[in-house]
Amino acid sequence: MTTQRPGTYDPPRSRTITVDGARVACWESGPPDAEPVLLLHGYPADHRCWRHQVPPLSVRHRVITPDLLGWGASDRPLHLSFDYDTEVARLGRLLDALELDAVNLVGHDYGGFLALGFTENHPGRVRRLALLNSRAHATFTRRWYAVFSLISLAGRSPVLRRPAQLLPYAALHRRSFAPLVRAGHLDARVLDGYLDWMAAPEGRRWLLHYFGDYRTPARPELRRRLRDITCPTAVVWGRADPYLSPAIATGLAGAVSGAELTMLDDAGHWVMDERPSAVTEALGRLLERTPSNG
Repeated sequence: MTTQRPGTYDPPRSRTITVDGARVACWESGPPDAEPVLLLHGYPADHRCWRHQVPPLSVRHRVITPDLLGWGASDRPLHLSFDYDTEVARLGRLLDALELDAVNLVGHDYGGFLALGFTENHPGRVRRLALLNSRAHATFTRRWYAVFSLISLAGRSPVLRRPAQLLPYAALHRRSFAPLVRAGHLDARVLDGYLDWMAAPEGRRWLLHYFGDYRTPARPELRRRLRDITCPTAVVWGRADPYLSPAIATGLAGAVSGAELTMLDDAGHWVMDERPSAVTEALGRLLERTPSNG
């Protein structure tokens, strides 16, 4: 196996793959023949949310960070469905396009939501699993459940969709990220990449298309199958998350056999930005564990 020289880091290699006929932008780091680690971003971020974790992880692993279909530099197709089951199955087609039979799967927020469903549906394709501040099998705190439910309703209602397309989504999201920027955890240029596309009419149109397929209620079928997960699992959580209760994390850690819980008291939702070293260390411990499927 090829390894990088200690203390060196080559810039990520960009590539484009096709999934469901649409263009998905990906970045790869580390030895091309090393064991793969797939990092899935959450809402409304892109691959850059893993910028602190990629360099150290890529010393020994092939680290792949896609912009999920619809986000970042990937296509935003209006003719494709984005309901949960389709998105989970699409993750398998992403692996196929990358020519990967099995991966170490890491997901934050929405990425973790998809990663959990994929692991339960395709256990043989997931060597190790990490879930970071994700709704997982559950859902949001009361305030944000109401917000996301309302946007979902607007996305699937012809009457509400037209006025909803006029809302300043980029500016509204920018306000929610403001504390992270002020604290120096997030560079304003990275935030621009997350949000600027929402300012265009076609961006707002796709966002509502996506939310029209999105559903906020808890997923009891995912909760019931948590005990069937046998791969080494890590749950990493910022306790001060305003969107997602730490009870989700303790529930995951209690239900998944052998799961390691890393609860960070001085971090919120964007745990990779707020506590980058702690997150990297937790993922490193996971990658040292022996996978159940070889």
